[in-house]
Formats: sequence, structure tokens, C-alpha cells
Amino acid sequence: RNCQWLCCPDWSATAWVCAEAASYQMRNCVCVSDLLLKGKWAVEDMKDSKLPGDKGLVLKSRAKHHAISAQLLRPFIFDTKPLIVQYEVNFQQGIDCGGAYVKLLSQTADLNLDEFVDKTPYTIMFGPDKCGEDYKLHFIFRHKNPKTGEYEEKHAKKPDADLRTYYTDKKTHLYTLVVNPDNSFEVLVDQTVVNSGNLLTDMTPPVNPPAEIEDPDDHKPEDWDERPKIQDPDAVKPDDWDEDAPQQIPDEDAVKPDGWLDDEPEYTSDPDAVKPEDWDEDMDGEWEAPQVPNPLCETAPGCGTWQRPMIDNPNYKGKWKAPMIDNPNYQGMWKPRKIPNPAFFEDLHPFRMTPFNAVGLELWSMSSDIFFDNFFITNERHTAERWANDGWGLKKAAEGAAEPGLVKQMMSAADERPWLWAVYVLTVALPAVLLVLFCCSGKKAPAAADYKKTDEPQPDVEEEEKAEEDQVKEEKSQSG
Repeated sequence: RNCQWLCCPDWSATAWVCAEAASYQMRNCVCVSDLLLKGKWAVEDMKDSKLPGDKGLVLKSRAKHHAISAQLLRPFIFDTKPLIVQYEVNFQQGIDCGGAYVKLLSQTADLNLDEFVDKTPYTIMFGPDKCGEDYKLHFIFRHKNPKTGEYEEKHAKKPDADLRTYYTDKKTHLYTLVVNPDNSFEVLVDQTVVNSGNLLTDMTPPVNPPAEIEDPDDHKPEDWDERPKIQDPDAVKPDDWDEDAPQQIPDEDAVKPDGWLDDEPEYTSDPDAVKPEDWDEDMDGEWEAPQVPNPLCETAPGCGTWQRPMIDNPNYKGKWKAPMIDNPNYQGMWKPRKIPNPAFFEDLHPFRMTPFNAVGLELWSMSSDIFFDNFFITNERHTAERWANDGWGLKKAAEGAAEPGLVKQMMSAADERPWLWAVYVLTVALPAVLLVLFCCSGKKAPAAADYKKTDEPQPDVEEEEKAEEDQVKEEKSQSG
């Protein structure tokens, strides 16, 4: 058959999945073509690879469902050692809407990788996902209810870090999940922690349900009074309360300013306006010149009929309302009584999850050419770090060496955005010119003639010269 094989070497230190076409002995291998669900996969070089010959698993199709998986050499058992999951992703074409997360498939009697779909049970789902402007980095684990045996997804809180760069820079990034036996966890990108917490306190919904719940059969009594304040029933409107008094009244102390032009309108017809030649009075009506501000009003305090300004009415009270008083019958906000939660349980060791024995990518993506490499699962953190340095570390170094220098980056940016040249001139060239002018211009001591240019009091030049001569004579006499 026309297969591209994913093969796993027998390495005793860890269980891992190798996403490259290699000449290992044909065991523990998976045929890509057997696992296709419409979407296409390929094993190939990165498009802009800085390390020729370094192949990876590539999601090739847009707007299709993809699924591929591989069996581990042995199941991972959650006991006394941590779980470290690590792999690399490069969104070579960027990412519009789609995921690049990995699923650790639960060890079950009916697990069939040839039928790997979205409903296939998994223990942990981990990795990047993005749609629109929502940038996610999933950590989800399926927790088994010890009372009912049913599974429920538990989602880690959203990272506080800004994840945008990892999805847009088209570089290879290393995603790492560490889950410890003490229930703590860490999520790292490029060996930097971006999220951390505890399985017992930082998952939604919580692992353990509340010990008590509100009684669904409890109902608020009809006479229950939740009003903390009520209108005073004994209050009476005062006899002098005038509800009809206006809120504002004319200011009787106001006086019309001198020079007010009562007979001049604020606006007048434009004397320069001319009726258009094509004006048809039968269709357009009688033509009138447009109104313009009256030029006579520009220098006057006002034009037209003068009216007194309005002020607040000191006698205004508005509609009378009885004052509010404490409700003597207030019983507080009603809540149903608490009863023991029949579904309550307490699992203090959620780390002890369902063992998994396969790794899979089950993805829908609107972007193509998502590059995956170096899937790695272990219980030894230093081994994972060493593997990361030997794999992702080389990619990072090669990508860094290939990046253009600062000046070249600035020139390229200005070619795309010409307005940046103005910014460069203001931020670089202008300060340099000012520095040169400052250094080249010497500060001269004021001459005696310069003192004549100001009326400010200045020191007496003759007195200063005489004082200097007297000091010189005194020094000579002391030395003699």
C-alpha cells in the first residue's frame, strides 16, 4: 500500500511518538493513509526550514477534519511520578481558525485507532487553539466520578499571558504540560511558564462538588418581605408644599445689555446669493436666498427680542413623596435552605487519572500546513528539557541566526509603510542634528559692551579690575 509510516524507536527511558519518516524497524508504526478522515497529512520538511532534512508531520488541508494517532510502547500510569507532555508546532501559513492540540487517548478495551474520531475517549487534551481573536492554550482532563462512574471534562483557567505572538510569528514553538502527583500543574511555551495552578482549585467545573446544595423543593413564602426600606406610612405632605411650582423661573434682576438690537434678526438673507438659472418655480417653489448670520449682530451684545435668562426656582420642590424608613418587617433576601448534596464526593487525588496508551491529533482547521514535530511523553522533567534543547533548541537557534539585523528590519518595515521614514527622521536624525549644533556652538563670556544691551544691574568692571590688581600685589608682598 502507498503508506507514509510514523514509527517509534524502542527507547527505554521514555515512551514517545516520533513524527518523522525514519528507517526504524517496522514495528510500533502507524500508516498515515489508514487514519485519514478527509483531511490530508504529510511527512515533509518545513517550508522555510533553517534545518534541511528535519522533517515533521504536516496537516495539509483547509476546512477539513483530520485525525491521526499512534500507539505508545507502554501505557502511562498516573502513580508517583509526574507527567510531562511536550511537542512542537509551527503555523507556517498563520492560523485563522483551528487547533493544534494533542489528545492522550485513554486505555480502554475497545480502543481502535483505525476508528479514531472526536468521540474517542481521551484522558488529557493539551495544546494551542485559535478562532477569530480568541487565542487559547487548552489543558483539559477527563475526571471520573467515583460515585457514578461518568466522566466530566475539567478545564484549566485561561492563561494570563498574551499568546498572540505564538500564533502569528510563523516560528516553531515548544508546548509543554507538566502535571505533578501533588495535583499541581504547569503549562509552558518555549520553556517559559504561561499558566500554572492546582487540579483541585483551578479547574472549571471543580473536581469535587459542594458538600451542600440549595434544596430544589424549598420555595419562598408568600408573605416573605425582602424590602429593606419602605415609605413612611405615617408621613403627610406639608400644607405649603407646592407641587406645581416650576423648576426654573425668569431672572427678575437681569437687565437688557446696552446696544441690544431689538429690531435686527439674528439671521438675514444672503445679499450675494443669486437664484440659479435652472430654478423652476413651478417645480421647485418660490426661490429664497439662503440665510446667513446678520453682520450687524457680530459687534452687538445680541439681536432680536430680548428675554430674561432662566434661573433655578428657589421654591421648587417637585412631586411630594413620603420619606423612606427602615422596614420593620424586613426578613432579608430569601434563599433556599441548604441540604446535603446527594452527589457529593471528595477526590483528593485527581492526578490519578485514567491511564492512556496512545497519542492522537484530531483537528479541524481553516488553515493548512500546520507543522508538528518531536512529540515527547515522559515522567522525567530533566529528560524532557534535554530533549527540548537537542530538538527545539536547534530550530530556535537556526531561526534566530536567519533573522535580519535591526537596520534591515527597519528598512523593510519602512518599505511596506512609507510613513515610518518620518518617524525615523524625528527619532534618529533630528536628535543627531541637534547634538551636533549643541557641540559646535561655544558659549562666549559676556564682554563689557554686552552689558550695555540690558537694563539689568551689572557688576562694575573697573571695581573688579582694581580688586584683582590689589590681590596680585598682596600675593607678591607675601612671597617677598
